[in-house]
Amino acid sequence: MSSIFSLPDDRLSALALAALDHARSLGASDASSEVSESVGLSVTTRKMKVETIEHTRDKGLAVTVYLGKRRGHASTSDFSPQAVRQAVEAAHNIARFTAEDEAAGLPDDDALERAPRALDLFHPWELDTDAAIEIARRCEQAAFDVSPQIVNSEGANVYTSSGHFVLANTRGFVAGYPYSRHSISVAPIAKGRDGMQRDDWYSSTRVPDELAAPEAIGEYAARRALARLAARKLATRQCPILFEAPLACGLLGNFVQAASGGALYRKASFLVDALGEPLFADHVSIREDPFVPRASGSSPFDEEGVRGLQRDVVARGVLNGYFLSSYSARKLGMKTTGNAGGAHNLELRSTRTAPGDDFEAMLGKLGTGLLVTELIGQGVNYVTGDYSRGACGFWVERGEIAYPVEEITIAGNLREMFRRIEAVGTDTVVRGSKIAGSMIVEGMTVGGA
Repeated sequence: MSSIFSLPDDRLSALALAALDHARSLGASDASSEVSESVGLSVTTRKMKVETIEHTRDKGLAVTVYLGKRRGHASTSDFSPQAVRQAVEAAHNIARFTAEDEAAGLPDDDALERAPRALDLFHPWELDTDAAIEIARRCEQAAFDVSPQIVNSEGANVYTSSGHFVLANTRGFVAGYPYSRHSISVAPIAKGRDGMQRDDWYSSTRVPDELAAPEAIGEYAARRALARLAARKLATRQCPILFEAPLACGLLGNFVQAASGGALYRKASFLVDALGEPLFADHVSIREDPFVPRASGSSPFDEEGVRGLQRDVVARGVLNGYFLSSYSARKLGMKTTGNAGGAHNLELRSTRTAPGDDFEAMLGKLGTGLLVTELIGQGVNYVTGDYSRGACGFWVERGEIAYPVEEITIAGNLREMFRRIEAVGTDTVVRGSKIAGSMIVEGMTVGGA
């Protein structure tokens, strides 16, 4: 284990097991405990001057105690034996006075991952503060160097974080792993005769050597901001919309929210009882794979210790699965899918996608319509699927960008939008646990002047 951590793995395991032993001594029928430690550095510059420097070193122990079908939870950042006992006792007392819940309890034995895979998720960045400041400045300077019209910046940020944890429960599960995450981002501001525009870009990965060059990030972000100058309004219309790849990942996130157990058992989703139904266009599939080495959305097990599933959540447009934890699965009368904590490496695919379907080709497929590069607001009703968001982007004519547009809304219904996906590009990006290329959706309403 890297020396960046103050506590070795066996110490984390000993703390977790001590918490479980104390829970048993108090009469707990079951218990789980997670002990973690993380370190991080975040540096922000603005106009090449240092704005913030943040060093973090966090640790915590969380314990959940079950008394039959009653559950209590508590946590502490103090690892002394007395503090650990007090946290367990607090969870035990909460459980004593909590109502019974038939869905409460540890995962079933056969769902626990007893032999976790090594997925190569730990690549610490040996980066001191001065080096981080220099990278942020290089990123920002590259943006300013693109054009004198880049007159300001909301800042450049360099972030690195590494951590490790151990999860244990009274069913004999004890496992954990180290992990890392790193990013570089910048948000330049351009000025034209008609006002100012901003845009941003970032690169994020578990492996520092795989980050995009800070100069490339800065230059691209600046060109995005410049392209938005002299934006116009549009008259209200219906037209096809090309969602830029990061926004297509956002639509994947909307799907995950609607297909998650918490929304489903509360009847707060338009996907209640939708398994086996055609949901997307028949050329679309959505693949989940928790076990991709080094990937941002990978994990050998979920937040409960349950093994994940390599599966087609959507195949040929048909919804085959939900995203369920043990609790939400029991509420729905189903089995956990290993998604406590969310989806893993969820990739949108289309059988219509050809090797040459890059962003330029997708503009050609769009023909005349709206390219959306930014969405504003949270206007998604997951009960009905109704979708309405503020948007910015570009009007496209005959496959060529004609001019930037702003102060518009785009509206539709997620169920209809998913069915009307016409094409998915090869210009894939990774945003958290979502992977997608740009995506054309037919027949949406654009609200403008």
